[in-house]
Amino acid sequence: MRIGLTYDLRDDYRGMGLSEEALAEFDSPETVAAIEGVLRGLGHETDRIGHVRHLAARLVKGDTWGLVFNIAEGLEGRSREAQVPALLEAYGIPYVFSDPLTLAVTLDKAVAKRLVRDAGIPTTPFALIESDDDVAAARALPFPVFIKPLAEGTGKGCTTASKVTSPAALAEAARALRGRFNQPVIAEPYLSGREFTVGVVGNGDRARVIAVLEVLLGANADPGVYSFDNKELCDSRVNYRLADDAEARAAAGSALAAYKTLGCRDASRLDFRSDGNGVPHFMEVNALAGLHPTHSDLPILSTMAGLAYEDLIGQIMEAAIARYGLVGSA
Repeated sequence: MRIGLTYDLRDDYRGMGLSEEALAEFDSPETVAAIEGVLRGLGHETDRIGHVRHLAARLVKGDTWGLVFNIAEGLEGRSREAQVPALLEAYGIPYVFSDPLTLAVTLDKAVAKRLVRDAGIPTTPFALIESDDDVAAARALPFPVFIKPLAEGTGKGCTTASKVTSPAALAEAARALRGRFNQPVIAEPYLSGREFTVGVVGNGDRARVIAVLEVLLGANADPGVYSFDNKELCDSRVNYRLADDAEARAAAGSALAAYKTLGCRDASRLDFRSDGNGVPHFMEVNALAGLHPTHSDLPILSTMAGLAYEDLIGQIMEAAIARYGLVGSA
């Protein structure tokens, strides 16, 4: 099959004056090369397309593909991850990973939490702070609270300052974060328990949890938060271990339920944090999980669970191919 590759490379945007944090969600050449190598090893022909504007130009030109492996995060707006799949759907081209609705819903943390909450999956109460007038509702939450940008990933905007210990400090902290990212802030009670990230692959009844990874911060890490800096420097700041005790299994069950509730497809990574009673709460889902072979959480947990990177990409491809009924089955 001829497989197109859509992605956003950090190097493509460096000339725009963006900070390293702003570029964090975008991919490295190593990630694209790794995915392409696996696809070629599976016998496919590959075609590097790039970001959404490159895709648009290619489509107008008349180019097409049997399937597109899409990891493009997009540049602007809270629905930016939906742009590439929406364009592909307009041209009737199959693609890997979730559809525009799910990608828009899951990037907006408040919308995702409402849907998960309505499905009966444990998640914390929250308040959305779009202006200073919204701070009063957030002050009704139990403190400390944790604040972060509404529609960012990769730990962007998450620092030790995100943990706000008093109602008096909340307005200033939220105002600073809104100004920095030019978007609303979501506030929720800070959970003091264990932190898990859960990998899921497949669709429908064949969707399954790959493994549950527990995130353990080292002594030199930003304390108490899986922050942007901790993620970027995970090799020296973070310890990962597979977890399979009762609490981890509860996170796995909730992750699979949330994956299906939100309409995720082919594979995703879901984040949970436990409260003081050991109950894991849904935090967010990355429906376009990072796929760097050794630096991204989904490949890390898969490798630790005995699923090699090549097999992970292969299973994602099998799930997408079966979903479209192109060839074979997943």
